[in-house]
Amino acid sequence: MKSFTIGLSQFAASDNAGVNLDTAESQIRTAAAAGAEVICLQELVSTLYFCRREDPANFAFAETVPGSTTDRFASVAKELGVVLVLPLFEKRATGLYHNTAAIIDADGSYLGKYRKMHIPEDPGFHEKFYFTPGDLGYRIWDTAFGKIGVLICWDQWYPEAARLTAMQGANVIFYPTAIGWLPEEKPSLGAAQHTAWQTVQRGHAVANGCYVAAANRIGTEGETEFWGQSFIANPYGEIIAEASEGEKQILTARIDLEKLEEFRQIWPFFRDRRIDSYEQMEERWIDSK
Repeated sequence: MKSFTIGLSQFAASDNAGVNLDTAESQIRTAAAAGAEVICLQELVSTLYFCRREDPANFAFAETVPGSTTDRFASVAKELGVVLVLPLFEKRATGLYHNTAAIIDADGSYLGKYRKMHIPEDPGFHEKFYFTPGDLGYRIWDTAFGKIGVLICWDQWYPEAARLTAMQGANVIFYPTAIGWLPEEKPSLGAAQHTAWQTVQRGHAVANGCYVAAANRIGTEGETEFWGQSFIANPYGEIIAEASEGEKQILTARIDLEKLEEFRQIWPFFRDRRIDSYEQMEERWIDSK
């Protein structure tokens, strides 16, 4: 297949998981009707972003992956003939939880899951209280339409994660996301924070010669104002589709694999990597001698 269409969903979550999953299914159906073949939903799609505070009661939102939600969306994927990236709060065992995305192929088969590797701990983003860092590594899936990689939110800031995913052959890296502004920061830092978020991911697209697609949520939850603006960038880092800051939306764009190949031929970054000189990348910090 020389091209395929990807779709991103952004919407404001409610405090009712059933309503959120109904909204997600409606968004998938809208995206499919618009021609999307590989559709990515926002991070923790079934819930509010409960990590705004530490509360043991929130562990009740976790579920097994695969489980009843993946079964439901596998049926949707099969009916519509689409690939789904379905981000969920995974209960692996009693007291052991992950921020996870399930990948479902266009025939409804469950291909596997990615567990978020980088877990933040910041004001309004207390994820270390809830999530164990992923232990499945960086992965890709050869879907009915093309090879895709999946990373999650805080993973966006780490070029190593994008590189290791792209090195396995990902044509597009999806980033299901929940990122927004805190009221005390938005006036002075809001524009800069958004610019940094978008720029670093566009850089991953360029450095790895692949497409990047980030699906963010919208709405205000507690003090956090999620900034939406889901986007898709091509291998030149150009934004080829971008959603609004605050509207429920479906975003689509066509992924041209021949252009991806041309980009990598003209800018052969993988050819010129000095893998013999990167030993210190495994160090936490390089101390002065």
